Amino acid sequence: MLRSLFVCALAAHVAWAASGPKEAMAVIQVKSSTFKDGAAIPAKHAYKGEGQNVSPEIAWEGAPPKTGEFALICDDPDAPRPTPWVHWVVYNIPAGTAAIPEGGLKGVLEGRNDFGEKGWGGPMPPKGHGVHHYHFTVYALEGKHPMAPGLSKDELLAAIRDRVVATGKLIGTYERR
Repeated sequence: MLRSLFVCALAAHVAWAASGPKEAMAVIQVKSSTFKDGAAIPAKHAYKGEGQNVSPEIAWEGAPPKTGEFALICDDPDAPRPTPWVHWVVYNIPAGTAAIPEGGLKGVLEGRNDFGEKGWGGPMPPKGHGVHHYHFTVYALEGKHPMAPGLSKDELLAAIRDRVVATGKLIGTYERR
């Protein structure tokens, strides 16, 4: 019994050592000229009927040199459902890009949001539901790999899972009265 325990412990140590040291994930600084971190997103960017449904400017810096492309996801974890409401899925953003301008960026792919559309779907929480928080997460990805158009958030996250070398987040708020 003791010998079996020793063999198992040795095997686990060998497997751990073979995997090598884990590199710490870099952090990207994400910001916007439209709103400050933790502040309200202007009504102009809210969904149809509430605003003009224009995506805000999102910028970032500090990506590692091995970044081959970027992806961005915006979601609302305060939505009254078990999973965050997805507002924006953007990917195949070239490595030299440091921002998505207001209204979007040409030449990138946009996935499906939870409004059932491609592209930006602005804030539109239920009236009287309080302040919602919109998480804009930027992912720096190693290498450049073609991905299908129209991916959902979950499909994109599965596709990039092993390629993320840095992340950063900006949070904006919105409340309907």
